[in-house]
Amino acid sequence: MPLLGSLIKKAYALKNKPVEKRRRTVAPETAQHKQLVRLLRKAQFTALGEHYKFSKILEASDIEQAFKNAVPIHDYKSMYKRWWYRSLNGETYVAWPGKVKYFALSSGTSEASSKYIPITGDMLRAIKRASFSQLSGTVNYDFSLDFYEKGILMIGGSTHLQYNGTYFEGDLSGITTGNIPFWFQHFYKPGRRISKAPDWSTKLDEMVRKAPDWDISIIVGVPAWVQILMERIISEHGVKTIHDIWPNLAVYVHSGVSFKPYLKSFEKLIARPLVYNESYLASEGYIAFQSNPNSQGMEMVLDNGLYFEFVPFNIQNFDEEGDIREDAEAVSIAEVEENTEYALLLSSNAGAWRYLIGDTIKFIDKSRSEILITGRTKHFISICGEHLSQENMNRAIELLQDEMNIEIKEFTVMGIRHENLFAHRWFIGTDDPLDAKTAANKIDAYLKNLNDDYRVERMEAIKDVKVRVLPTHIFYDYMKLKGKDGSANKFPRVLKNSRIDDWENYLGEIKQLVE
Repeated sequence: MPLLGSLIKKAYALKNKPVEKRRRTVAPETAQHKQLVRLLRKAQFTALGEHYKFSKILEASDIEQAFKNAVPIHDYKSMYKRWWYRSLNGETYVAWPGKVKYFALSSGTSEASSKYIPITGDMLRAIKRASFSQLSGTVNYDFSLDFYEKGILMIGGSTHLQYNGTYFEGDLSGITTGNIPFWFQHFYKPGRRISKAPDWSTKLDEMVRKAPDWDISIIVGVPAWVQILMERIISEHGVKTIHDIWPNLAVYVHSGVSFKPYLKSFEKLIARPLVYNESYLASEGYIAFQSNPNSQGMEMVLDNGLYFEFVPFNIQNFDEEGDIREDAEAVSIAEVEENTEYALLLSSNAGAWRYLIGDTIKFIDKSRSEILITGRTKHFISICGEHLSQENMNRAIELLQDEMNIEIKEFTVMGIRHENLFAHRWFIGTDDPLDAKTAANKIDAYLKNLNDDYRVERMEAIKDVKVRVLPTHIFYDYMKLKGKDGSANKFPRVLKNSRIDDWENYLGEIKQLVE
């Protein structure tokens, strides 16, 4: 019997048991109420807490309502302009007690410039707790004892952090990796030396070279970059599947984007099925993870330093560009409804307060607080009322892959003016033969069935739907050109405003080079 595996599994089981019991016995609204009270108490003597009179909110009979009445909803620009810039300049006790030592650089997929997201010691400890809870959930799967002795490959950004004399800045994965527990170092791959590589190409080459030396059971990372890594390993070591290199690989933990469009291409790289497990770790906190094999969604982490609110993602609360309106109404977890799309607000132990993180979610099981990520507040198209969501787009691509028996690794969409009306332009990244006109007709038909608003506007205002088929590397080359290859970077599913011109200019330059 593998002794180490037995000990680790027992430790995970001991951790998992009270967590599961608490989830079953503590109502979501109770857990969230406790988190809000703790956050307000700890931050009441900060500059922000005094400005919004947190001490007075704590005396209210309805703390949740008093909090909503006193504190406005913030997006990144307002949060940074009013508060976070002071922490960035070294001031203490601004939006959270103490001095902020780390800032995660995050551009998401909708902004061109980097955002500076504060990461406090309390936030790092909360991420560790949630990460260990997710790991402990593996006891719910039927894995052998030696599974727990194998390596865990975590594909993130560089662990090298820049220090400017006041704070460290870098990728969130770099910040968290630098703070992982000592006992985890034995399992962590690719290890500290490779993780410090500042660019994706160097890190990729090193991981490909070292792959045969590792015995990996779990891979964690964004689908596009994990797929590229596995393809390179298979090609350069002359094997048929990734299991020829890592025979014990059993779990892939993905995050950031819908995994469904990648599933078909992943299955060609493996010799036997993997357990696909989803997590939701944002720069603003560890929000949710898939807690058991039977879950279709991710269970929100409600007792770990985050307080959530939910803004119905509709025209009453958001304008045509996806910007939140001043009079937007948020609801608590007790008030949410299943299968309704919400934009997510959070208040955190890193000094975010009623902060719009830019993601949209929906509850698929309210009793278990299970959610699915449906897209981004900026990643939808509604230039004439079609309300085309990222969830609709992902499903259309999934159906196209299944019907045409092809792999589509990347895609993006734009809505434009066309002959005094409107049009949709799709750019599909595939290395399989695909006729653009056929793809356009099929995507159009899928969306008419998926979205009633789209069907109506397709007859009235959307006069053209076109597809341009591109080799997959065109998308990744563009990301590299923008300095966003590897790590947690994702290609935006929707292009708007200046992004449209930038992408089309890039494609024009590529065409000239080919000709």
